[in-house]
Amino acid sequence: MTKYIALLRGINVSGQKFIRMADLVGHLSPFGYSDVQTYLQSGNLLFSAGKSTVSTLAAEISAGIAQEYGFDVKVIVLTATDLDRIVQSNPFSSSLQGDDKLFHATFFFEPVSVAAFQKLTLPVRAEERAVLCGQVVMLYCPEGYGKTKLTNNYFEKALGVTATTRNWRTLLALQKLSGGSA
Repeated sequence: MTKYIALLRGINVSGQKFIRMADLVGHLSPFGYSDVQTYLQSGNLLFSAGKSTVSTLAAEISAGIAQEYGFDVKVIVLTATDLDRIVQSNPFSSSLQGDDKLFHATFFFEPVSVAAFQKLTLPVRAEERAVLCGQVVMLYCPEGYGKTKLTNNYFEKALGVTATTRNWRTLLALQKLSGGSA
C-alpha cells in the first residue's frame, strides 16, 4: 500500500462547498482506501491505497464528492514521496528560521511551463518571492498571505490554470502524518 495525500480545492471556505471531514472519511471507504484521515477542516486527506495513479485517485475522490454532495471539487493527489520532494525543494528553507507561517506553496492542477511562469509580471510587495519548483510555486510572504497579491486567484487568472495553496505548517504536518521526513 502506498501512502497518499489529497488536497481538495475550495471546500469549507467562507461557508462554500461545506464538507465535514469526518463524513468524507466515511464516504471514501467504498473506494478501498485504508488509513483514511483528515488534517484540518480545509480539505487535506491522507490515505493508503493499492497500486493506482495519482490522477485516477484524484478523479475517484472528486467523483465521490460530486455524487455525495452534489458539487464539483478539484483534487490533487500526491504520494508521500512526492510531498517529501516538494518540501525538500523549497528554495526558501534556509530562510525559515521559525517563521514558517510566512511560507506557502501553490499547487497547479494543470501543467505550467517555466516559460509561461517567467513571463508573469508578479505583483510582489517588498521582499515577497515566488519561485516555480516543478508544478508548485513556493511563496515567501513576509507580510502574510492575507496581504499578498500572489494568491490562487492571481495565478489562476494569469496562467489560466486552477490552483490551491497550503501554508508551510500544513505541508510539514501532512509530511509528518504521511511518514515523510519532516
